[in-house]
Amino acid sequence: MLGVRRQLSLLGSASGFRLLFFATLGSSLGTLLATVALVIDVKDRTNSGPWVAALMFVEFLPAVAVGLFFGPFLDRLPRRGVMIVADLVRCAVFCTLPFAGSAGQIVALAAVAGFTTGFFRPAVYAGLPNLVAEDELARANSLIQTSENISWTLAPVLGGAIVAASSPNTAYWVNAASFLLSALLLFRIPPEKLQGALAVSRGFLRDLAEGFGRVLRTPALRTVLIVWTIALAGIAASNTAQVFLAKDTFSSGDVGYGLIFGSIGLGLAIGSFAAGTWVERRSATSVYAASILLQAIGIGAAAAMPSVWAALPCFVLSGIGNGVAVVCNSLLVQRGSSDEVRGRVFTVIMSVNYAAYGIAVLVAGPLTDAYGPRWIYGVVGLVLAVASLLAYVLGRESIPERSAEVEAA
Repeated sequence: MLGVRRQLSLLGSASGFRLLFFATLGSSLGTLLATVALVIDVKDRTNSGPWVAALMFVEFLPAVAVGLFFGPFLDRLPRRGVMIVADLVRCAVFCTLPFAGSAGQIVALAAVAGFTTGFFRPAVYAGLPNLVAEDELARANSLIQTSENISWTLAPVLGGAIVAASSPNTAYWVNAASFLLSALLLFRIPPEKLQGALAVSRGFLRDLAEGFGRVLRTPALRTVLIVWTIALAGIAASNTAQVFLAKDTFSSGDVGYGLIFGSIGLGLAIGSFAAGTWVERRSATSVYAASILLQAIGIGAAAAMPSVWAALPCFVLSGIGNGVAVVCNSLLVQRGSSDEVRGRVFTVIMSVNYAAYGIAVLVAGPLTDAYGPRWIYGVVGLVLAVASLLAYVLGRESIPERSAEVEAA
């Protein structure tokens, strides 16, 4: 209980962080509720693995473009303004989705939302270290991830039930309202609290190259780039097959799909909340490797389960590993980069991660149709085991707990 109170004390002592916490909680609740609706909507309209894969692909592909071509703007523009505009654009997208007449229109609108998310998430994590003290950073990352992961627990179950009882449009309207609420909360954070000073541009190409160069030169950043790119490709394949595992293999319908989503969310919430204390007591890199191994075990075991009820504990376990790993990712990147380049560093890593995610989604769609979701889940378990081994080896060889560049800064 003492550890829980210590974690939650940040919400009382840091007003800017508290607003950011509730903004991410509100928007992620609506987003994940709508994500379930989007997947079910496209699946029911087309009953096609490639169409579901296309939807998931365009939700993340724009983030690749942001990292490759627009990353420097995240250090040269006010972070608060970037986040508020992103929220308002996404609100408009989900106000439009109820009027979409085809799967193609849904996919196109999801692409617009994905593009703005490519700005929003790096801005959140780049600004977070400015809202709390250095010794509170692990707990702050843990709480932000927990706010998003609580959404994984509640929103998918609600989303599946809402779609089953009414239609996807209800979920779309709820998500639009959540983005509006997030924008209002962010507006209350003083802009200087999220950013020390705007980066001075030395030319667009040089700014862009500096972000890529920092990632490749810094051991902690390079390891996150390699390990999480491999892991996220595996996770993408399992996500693509997930709706087919629930509705076809387990014959559990929309509610079963929501239960799987919610079980992963429960694990994510547990893992991300525990990660702050876990990282403070042990090496962040050893925790990182162990967390990816948990994902491998959970997803691999789910492939062998006879029913959705037997598989739910496996999804909770994989979610715990995922929740811890994402906190470690953020912490390693924040400690491995200084404020004036942090936005670019996050977008570079996220763009490569999302590129791998998108490719895996495109490949997994046809493979799911050809071999079935059980085989996809079994292979993903092996891929994640390899990523865990890489995290352990690279962590032992090269990752300090803090970057020398950051200490110097």
